[in-house]
Amino acid sequence: MYARDVESYPEPLTFGVSGKLIMNVLVMYDRQTESYWSQMLGQAVEGELAGAKLTPLASLQTTWAQWKAMHPGTQALRKGYFGARDPYTTYFRSNEAGVLGETLADSRLPTKALGLGFRVQEQAAFFPYAALIEAPLVNAVVAGEPVLVAFRGEDFTGAVFHRQVAGQTLTFTSHSEDAPQPLLSDAETGSVWRAFDGVAIAGPLAGTLLERIPATSSFWFGWKDWYPDTYLYQP
Repeated sequence: MYARDVESYPEPLTFGVSGKLIMNVLVMYDRQTESYWSQMLGQAVEGELAGAKLTPLASLQTTWAQWKAMHPGTQALRKGYFGARDPYTTYFRSNEAGVLGETLADSRLPTKALGLGFRVQEQAAFFPYAALIEAPLVNAVVAGEPVLVAFRGEDFTGAVFHRQVAGQTLTFTSHSEDAPQPLLSDAETGSVWRAFDGVAIAGPLAGTLLERIPATSSFWFGWKDWYPDTYLYQP
C-alpha cells in the first residue's frame, strides 16, 4: 500500500493496471502522466515521473473475519466476487515461477514459498510463513535494527514493528491468544501489547504505539528476484 502523492507532482496521482509485468510483478500507470510504476518498488520506472517514489504505508493482509473482529465498524469495498471458488488455485499449486520465470536462481527456499517481505535501512528481509508457523513471534535484528515479527498461521496474518521505544529495546513473548488479536508482553516493563496494531493496552507503557514497518506477502521467487541480497530468516 502506498500514499498517492509524490513531491514532483502537484496533486495526488490516480492509478490503473497497465497489463505489463516486470520480473513477474504488476506494473501500474498513473492517469495524470501515464508514467509506468513498479508495484514492488513503488517507483516510476518509465515516463515523465521516472525515478519518483511513492511512500509505503503499513497495511495488514488478513481474513475478513479477523479484520471485522479487530475493527467491527469497518465498511468494505467489494469489487467482483468468486464465492468459495479461488480462481488462482491452480496457480498456487503449480511450481512455476510466475509468467516470465525466475531471473535469479536461489534454492534456499521452494520457488513458491510464501513469506513476509520488508525493508529496513534499505536492507531487504524475508520471513517465510513456514518458519513463522513454527515460531510466530520473532525478536530479530535486521540491518542493525531490532524488529518484531508477529504472525498467526491460522489466517496468515503478520505484522512487523521496530522494537525500540524511547531508546529502549524491548523483547516480546506471547501473553494470550484469547483476544481478537494475540496479546504480547515485553520482558523489560511487563506491558501488554496487541500483536497486529502494536498498541500497548496495559502496564507502564500503556498507550504507546510501536512503529510499524511496511511489509508485504510475497512468493520467494518474486521477492529474491527483486532483492537478491535479501536477508532470509532461518530459525
